Amino acid sequence: MKLFHFSKDAAIHTFFPRVKENRQNMPPVVWAIDDAHEFTFYFPRDCPRIVYTKGEGILEEDHRRFFGLTGADIVITVETHWYERIKNATVYRYRLPVESFRLFDEIAGYYISPETVKPLEMEPISNLLERLMGLNIDVRFTPNLNPLREAILNSSLKDFGMHRFENAGNR
Repeated sequence: MKLFHFSKDAAIHTFFPRVKENRQNMPPVVWAIDDAHEFTFYFPRDCPRIVYTKGEGILEEDHRRFFGLTGADIVITVETHWYERIKNATVYRYRLPVESFRLFDEIAGYYISPETVKPLEMEPISNLLERLMGLNIDVRFTPNLNPLREAILNSSLKDFGMHRFENAGNR
C-alpha cells in the first residue's frame, strides 16, 4: 500500500499535524489517502464533488437510478462550472512514509498520523479528467450537485463521499 497527500502547493518539505477546519473535535494530525482511493483527489482542492461506488446492499431501484446507464462501478459528479478548472489543473501528489499512519476511514481510504511527516517524493499530476476516465470512472457534470446529494442521502447507497460540498451551488 502507498499513502499520498494531494496539494495545490508544489513545495511542501514537511507535513505538520494540524486540526482540520471541519474536524475541530480531533487532535492535530497529518492526513493521507491510500492508492486505491487517490483518484478522489484528482481535482482542484476546493472543487465540490460527489463520488459513489457500487456496493453490497444497493436496492435494485437505486442500482438502476445511479448505475443503470453506465458500465462503470464508480461515478464522480461535479458542477459544470468547474470543468475548465479541472481540465487545466495540476495537483501535486506527495508520497508519504506509511509507518506512523493508522487507518481512519476504510471506505474513503483515509489514514492519519499524529507525527510530523517528511514526504518521500512529489509528483505533479495533470490531465485529471483523462486519468479518471482511464480508470473506467464515469465522470459526470451537472449544473447543481444538490439534487444528487438529496437523492443519495435518501437511497440505499452506502459507499459515497461528498467532498468540499461547502463550495457547491445554492440549495
